[in-house]
Amino acid sequence: MNHPVRRRPALVTALALACSVALTSCTAGPATGPGRAAASPASADPASRPDLKAFYGQRLRWTDCDTEGYVCARLTVPRDYDDPGNGKTFVLPVARAEAGKPDRRIGSLVYNPGGPGAAGVQSLEEGMDEAFGRAARDRFDIVTFDPRGVGASVPALTCTASEDEAEEEEPEPPVSEGVAPLHPRTEEERTAAAEGARAATEDCERHSGGLLRHVGTQDAARDLDVLRAALGERELTYLGWSYGTSLGTAYAELFPRRVRAMVLDGAIDPSLDWSQRVLSQSAGFRRSVDDYADHCAEIAGDSCPADSPDAIRALIEGLYTRAEREPLPVSEDSSYAEYGGMDATAVLDAVSMAMYTPEDQWEPLSRALAAAGAGDATELGALDEEEQASADEDPAPEETDAVTEEDSGDEGSGATEDLTPDDNEGAALTAVNCLDVPHPRDLDAYWAALPRAEKAAGVYGTAGVTAELTCRGWPSGGRTPHRVDADGVVPVLVVGTTGDPSTPYAEAVSLADQFPGGMLLTYEGMGHTAYGRGGACVTEKVDAYLVGLKPVRPGATC
Repeated sequence: MNHPVRRRPALVTALALACSVALTSCTAGPATGPGRAAASPASADPASRPDLKAFYGQRLRWTDCDTEGYVCARLTVPRDYDDPGNGKTFVLPVARAEAGKPDRRIGSLVYNPGGPGAAGVQSLEEGMDEAFGRAARDRFDIVTFDPRGVGASVPALTCTASEDEAEEEEPEPPVSEGVAPLHPRTEEERTAAAEGARAATEDCERHSGGLLRHVGTQDAARDLDVLRAALGERELTYLGWSYGTSLGTAYAELFPRRVRAMVLDGAIDPSLDWSQRVLSQSAGFRRSVDDYADHCAEIAGDSCPADSPDAIRALIEGLYTRAEREPLPVSEDSSYAEYGGMDATAVLDAVSMAMYTPEDQWEPLSRALAAAGAGDATELGALDEEEQASADEDPAPEETDAVTEEDSGDEGSGATEDLTPDDNEGAALTAVNCLDVPHPRDLDAYWAALPRAEKAAGVYGTAGVTAELTCRGWPSGGRTPHRVDADGVVPVLVVGTTGDPSTPYAEAVSLADQFPGGMLLTYEGMGHTAYGRGGACVTEKVDAYLVGLKPVRPGATC
């Protein structure tokens, strides 16, 4: 679920997310068997180093979560895997819903809900385990965690000042009366876009500079293996939605022989460079908005904002055009009121975000579009108000103690009562996306991409390219676009939705093809991801794979 980041006056925001074991041997892989390659030598294992022993030797101490029915713990991982003994760590919240039939329990099923930036623990306490099929819930403990820098991780990323810091900082200059176009064409518009992106990057450097190089997916995948060990699992059973497919792919590449079963739903193709990713995702959103216009009457009924698909398209395009000239008016109690209303980027964000779950979001979107067309965009702004409201949360403490012999033993890392989740999805989304995918430093590369983006996806493409400007000045990570390299991994199940707006179906086809023995399950439908919302057919096939390792036949479709 990779989303573009944009900068409003005085506020960094992001397109909202839909929607994320006693150890027998800390470095041992699974036993060899039919269809599985022999384990590689211990010296080649990324977790075999003695300086990681304390982290891999942890046991989780479970206590009741704040939400009844779940248990929580904390996991300590090194800040820097190249120097794990430097005393700097992340402490990651972990949560578990216990198996419905403990006497038939297979083990732990770890999931990531997407993002990057989604807090796993919060998602589980809000009932994410109900997205899993009954067969999976009966046979597995459903486990998740907040990735490094995310949610209630200590420390956590932030790109905004705490209240105390804000009082000491110089006030920001007055908000410009102008509006940002979805396709910056003039020198003045491009300069403004570049300056806004530069300011957003500087905000993140200022408030989380020490963390930015340590929150990439490669490190999160290594954390996932430490979690596997702390759960006492010899092999990992994993399900990742959206960004969670990137995390799962990285894990499979690092630890191919430690995977028992892996489901990647809403796939991200690691072979695409930054501009290819923008074009793929932007074209997906454009197609989904067309689907909304074509199928609105079937799903939203009388709520549709116009009486024909062409009229709905004209209404949406007209709102973009109007908002580029002048922000659309909102009520005084709207979060957009301080910005003078909804600009074109905010309108596009609200429309795009509603494409994730048509069954839930198309009716309220339809009512909001009708109201905006009549002159009041308050409802449209409210569609993502909850996601946008958190930029002034206090950041988590900057440092934690390194793992010691005492806290790596049975006492674990303590409970989670003192960790209040920060809603820092925007900061984490930016940080991980920018670190994971190399971006050009030269501004001309972005301006050169605009015509291609416009041709492929209209304003969704040009706005996507402009959003990537924030990554131009970001710290560089070590990853480059590549095809999956996971020799020895078990057959991985990739699930693709034909009408997925955010992770287009073509990426699922590609990812399944890149995995050795990869399997593809196609869900013919609209919306983002399939497991948990694609009906009994998807649930039964995924659960049969997770529980009984039953393969999905070539060409399988739901």
